[in-house]
Amino acid sequence: MLSVREVTTAYHGLVAISAVSLEVAKGEIVCVAGANGAGKSTLLKTIAGAERPRSGTVTFDGKRIDGKAQHMITANGIAYVPENRRLFPRLSVRDNLRLGSYLYRSETDRDQPLALVFQLFPQLSERLDQRAETLSGGEQQMLAIARAAMMRPRLLLLDEPSLGLAPIVVKGIFKIIEAINSEQGVTIVLVEQNARIALKTAGSAYVLEVGEVALSGLARELAQDESVRRSYLGY
Repeated sequence: MLSVREVTTAYHGLVAISAVSLEVAKGEIVCVAGANGAGKSTLLKTIAGAERPRSGTVTFDGKRIDGKAQHMITANGIAYVPENRRLFPRLSVRDNLRLGSYLYRSETDRDQPLALVFQLFPQLSERLDQRAETLSGGEQQMLAIARAAMMRPRLLLLDEPSLGLAPIVVKGIFKIIEAINSEQGVTIVLVEQNARIALKTAGSAYVLEVGEVALSGLARELAQDESVRRSYLGY
């Protein structure tokens, strides 16, 4: 479904990821793990079109998307939830959600995904008229993912969904991620520094170090790899 081949992306002349390749099959959850500064977020931004690669190719459903504008990539069915969530803090939960369905022209089409979102995020249905800035950190993360789900994507890119959240909230977020994948059939690429929970959730995984792929394979096998356990799992 998604193929990244030998992609190199640079900021202001400094290489952030170098010759990175990964494959994502339809219906899969793929985890990209690594330390801060390893290039994980840059990889997602490159796939989503927020950054343009210096070289290499990104293919989605057999068509090249590298170099295309971000809104065109979104229209192809790829939703991106950035690390900082990028909610509209002074808008209501309802309005933030409806902005996620801006691709659909009719009012009915724009509101139709709300029922699905409320199944996944029942807390949000009780806060529709609240401003996003009044939500807790966990609720804001739910809103960011829910807004992406309103696009009815085929591929969901999630950047650090657990960042800054309490462990019990993180467990809830990851249950929702699993539900989006298993119940809605959405393919997911998950960038996550909390490798322990990410490797439990994903089917396959890639480990980035200094902008390059250091390890890749089945998530359950990487979780047992001594170097991964020592560097990322803490045991």
